[in-house]
Amino acid sequence: MDLFAGIGGFRKGFESIGGNCVFTSEIDKFAQETYKANFQTEHKFAGDIRDVDTKLIPSHDVLLAGFPCQPFSLAGVSKKNSLGKSHGFDCQIQGTLFFEIARILEHHRPKAFLLENVKNLKSHDKGQTFKTILDVLKNKLGYKVQYRVINAKSFVPQNRQRIYIVGFREENNFNFDDLIIPDILDGPTLSSVLHPEDGSETLEEPYTIPHLSKVNEKYTITNKLWDYLRMYEKKHRAKGNGFGFGLCKREDVARTLSARYHKDGAEILIYQGDKKNPRRLTPRECSRLMGFDKTGESNFIIPVSDSQAYRQFGNSVVVPVIEEIAKAMSGYINQKDIMKEKIKLPICA
Repeated sequence: MDLFAGIGGFRKGFESIGGNCVFTSEIDKFAQETYKANFQTEHKFAGDIRDVDTKLIPSHDVLLAGFPCQPFSLAGVSKKNSLGKSHGFDCQIQGTLFFEIARILEHHRPKAFLLENVKNLKSHDKGQTFKTILDVLKNKLGYKVQYRVINAKSFVPQNRQRIYIVGFREENNFNFDDLIIPDILDGPTLSSVLHPEDGSETLEEPYTIPHLSKVNEKYTITNKLWDYLRMYEKKHRAKGNGFGFGLCKREDVARTLSARYHKDGAEILIYQGDKKNPRRLTPRECSRLMGFDKTGESNFIIPVSDSQAYRQFGNSVVVPVIEEIAKAMSGYINQKDIMKEKIKLPICA
């Protein structure tokens, strides 16, 4: 089942090992639009998981969930603190959604699960948040749990560290540390995801224009924005802060693509020469940057506005990372079920 599904990064990764999705839940209507444009959804598709009766969720072997990370991310915590709002499990809207996962695990007892969140989840609230999550998964639900921080930089040209939590209902020999991740120094550069702009790529309007399939000028930032970003960086550099824009060339690796990319594109700006302002990535380049499309491909359907597409890709998982974890889990998911009957363990949210 695909919980907090976004635009289907988890599903795409597990379909690579023959997975068949039987239930999807995603609350955002624009993400739903993109998801449904790319995947078959004859099965039950729910909105807010909090409104779904656990009994109406079909039995499943694997639960997949990239539960909302804003309450735990460095940027999310900083923003909530500045607004005087709570974060982590004190955030009643998003933070407690982890317990929706626990509710479903308790009832259906799937063979395995894979969860994803920001790296900061481990250190949030001095480690208490992560300790609570592990306590629920291990001690209250009885799953054998392992976790690992992986940088997607090994697979795509962006520095994106995330924590992945794997759990199995039964004892087995799965060892997360055995998963071989390529050296980040050997990872691809932005040239693998950017439009070549030399006529070798098929025209894809509105991202590229007929002349040599060059990037549409609308993605070049304005003089006003460029002046502001340079002034902003200069001000913070003088204070010793690391804030500022990320200017990248084709041979570089980008910063983390975030959901706020639609605002000004500051974290990943593509250099276009000294005589021209830099530009944002196009949504198609974001699709490649997150692994939904491979180099030179434009197969993933993007039916929404640029702003919504930036939010969706920025919130997503990196597909090749999920594919590698899925491969490592597959043999243990498909091994003979030795469990005689479902175990019911009490849980307190």
